[in-house]
Amino acid sequence: MTIGIPGIRVGHWSDPAAQTGCTVLTLPEHTTASCEVRGGAPASRELDALAVDKAAVTIDAIVLTGGSAFGLAAADGVLRYLEEQGRGVPTPAGPVPLVPTMALFDLAAGDPSARPTAEHGYAAAQAAAGAQILRGRVGAGTGAYTSQWRGERRRPGGIGYAERTLGPLVVGALCAVNAFGDIDDGRADISLDAVAIMGEPFEFDTSRTHTTIGAVLTNARLDKTGCLIAAQGAHDGLARALTPPHTRYDGDGFIAAATGSVEAHVDTVRLMAVAAVTEAIRSVAVE
Repeated sequence: MTIGIPGIRVGHWSDPAAQTGCTVLTLPEHTTASCEVRGGAPASRELDALAVDKAAVTIDAIVLTGGSAFGLAAADGVLRYLEEQGRGVPTPAGPVPLVPTMALFDLAAGDPSARPTAEHGYAAAQAAAGAQILRGRVGAGTGAYTSQWRGERRRPGGIGYAERTLGPLVVGALCAVNAFGDIDDGRADISLDAVAIMGEPFEFDTSRTHTTIGAVLTNARLDKTGCLIAAQGAHDGLARALTPPHTRYDGDGFIAAATGSVEAHVDTVRLMAVAAVTEAIRSVAVE
């Protein structure tokens, strides 16, 4: 499987023994982006620059990482890699890459002292030039789990990818699924079970954060507002595929990035983002 948008590449660094890792998406020049975070416990870097009222318009890469806030250090290595490629906002001191980064909490999954570092981020950026791995317990999904509210009955999470096309228009979603709740396949109303559980005194550990993070990728021509709308659609897809979504124990966030080669209506892109994210998250359950 490959991403059907020219110029977008995905690389991972993984530590299966320690159950952590990071994922880097390198993007074509002039890629526009925005984001939305709805979970109650986010760990992020450079997301403020993606707000529609901020001066930055384009980004160079996206980092999804394990290690909670410690893992945000992986972005330093990605900046170094991109600087070596001459990427970034021109300044008198040289280019400054913009690399929005989001982290999930996997510190309780394996070795809590093992976190992605700048060197690991650099390695993941280098790996983006190689074979494309878009699903599985790799990169940011190495130490990911779902159904974590169920304690010992938690299930493996990981990286999932899905894509929707409409003529030349492509909308894809890459998600690192590390959810407090369950993956909802749409065939049963597990929300009733969720309401029953959440209505009782918690019998499970809610002291740790979890988080599903991801990127919506499209070749549509969108401005930052359009990318924000696509990111909002991503959360609609997450709410279809995870129950309960956006809890206070998750830091759920999505970055939407548009490479700009195809004219498309923003509502079409948003609807396709809903479908792609839903499928990407559900694909993790069958890996």
